[in-house]
Amino acid sequence: MNDLTNIDGFGGVSRRAMLQRCGMGVGALGLWSLLQQEGLARTSTLSPKRPHFAPKAKSVIWIFANGGHSQVDTWDYKPALAKRDGQALDGFDRFTGFFANAVGGLMKSPFEFRPHGQCGKHISSIFPNLSRHVDRMAFVHSGHTESNNHSPALFMMNCGLPRMGYPCVGSWVTYGLGSSSDSLPAFVVMSDPKGRGLPKGHAANWGAGFLPSVYQGTHFRPSGDPIDNLYRPKEMTAAQQRRQLDLLKQLNRQHLETRPYEEELEARIESFELAYRMQSAAPDALNVRQEPEHIQELYGLDDDRCKHIAAQCLTARRMIERGVRYVQIYSGGMENQRSWDGHNDIKGNHSQFAGETDKPVAALITDLAQRGLLDETLIVWGGEFGRLPVAQKGSKPGRDHNPHAFTTWFAGGGIKGGVSYGETDEIGHKAAVDKVTVNDLHATILHLLGMDHERLTYRYNGRDFRLTDVAGNVIREIIA
Repeated sequence: MNDLTNIDGFGGVSRRAMLQRCGMGVGALGLWSLLQQEGLARTSTLSPKRPHFAPKAKSVIWIFANGGHSQVDTWDYKPALAKRDGQALDGFDRFTGFFANAVGGLMKSPFEFRPHGQCGKHISSIFPNLSRHVDRMAFVHSGHTESNNHSPALFMMNCGLPRMGYPCVGSWVTYGLGSSSDSLPAFVVMSDPKGRGLPKGHAANWGAGFLPSVYQGTHFRPSGDPIDNLYRPKEMTAAQQRRQLDLLKQLNRQHLETRPYEEELEARIESFELAYRMQSAAPDALNVRQEPEHIQELYGLDDDRCKHIAAQCLTARRMIERGVRYVQIYSGGMENQRSWDGHNDIKGNHSQFAGETDKPVAALITDLAQRGLLDETLIVWGGEFGRLPVAQKGSKPGRDHNPHAFTTWFAGGGIKGGVSYGETDEIGHKAAVDKVTVNDLHATILHLLGMDHERLTYRYNGRDFRLTDVAGNVIREIIA
């Protein structure tokens, strides 16, 4: 019984020596566990990390109005447009938008605006449910971006620069904070589920750029299985799969030992393990029909008009409950009438997309609040740019792109509710007071998550990059 000569690593040691070694090993494991709890040791690239300072929010849900919603028909009330309806806009640069030969006069909103909440905020009639939450929202009206073209404007809003190849906000957030879940992705993206396509630029909008690929968004497909290989092959048992992965992990680790700086290899090894754990956790998290009937009704899960976004908003809540750090939901597909890109028939276009999002997003706010999660979850609503106050001429007039003015609102996670920051001019054409750049929006999001945007950097090709590049100021006026 005392013969240990055939046990690897012991080489004939006594029972006492063996117990001493094992005891010290247990102590080391205990120390490692304590270090992990204190954020001083990590076993995985996605292990939770300490923020720079105490955060106000732990996770983010961004409702992306893909195509660029019209600020003057949604959140930015401009009564002067009604007074000047049909008038030419003197000095207007007709190349601001895309259709220079279809520029008409100023066009009043086809929607009625009414004051809501204790703050008296005027909101468009197309948001009857969201308007009830204005005292929880902070509106930033003076947004300004660099491009009037969808793809670069999408990259700017998602990645901080108007060109592809850079990490997006969700990737920077998970790089900086890691994940609170070991069985679900840290960063999840859901796109338009009605066959209207992906946003311009496709997966580059949720890519990790030069960061390790483990930080890129996991796209949940809008139909069929949300993720490839989510379910184990029927002919394989759990034990067989586990042995297969263990062998693969052993071989990969041996390969990694000779290449200690191969971050992509490390990310690939972790992705195999995460995929295995997801096969158990993800189907349950994605099953929104497990929710009580009153919750399903609250979101509109059985309402044909909005059930697709309802399922995504409810999935987002279930994800952040399980430790997912960042969720992005795209409302609208590729372009024009398939998204908020209302070049034609602004009334019909925005009525449709507001009708799809109003009830589910309002339900998300209500549901998070009643579960005590709203205070730690930052909700963002915004698109890539705004729209012009002049009409784009057609059988049913629309509005062209406007990079000079757009509205973004925030709720939850450390936000001061019932406030508005910045102003556009009297017709909503350009940011006029307290102009806000995309870098400012990103700096504010990172700040609410406990990160200093100037300290969150990654060295690549000899330079320290950051989400906000060399700009960005936190909008402290909207922070509680």
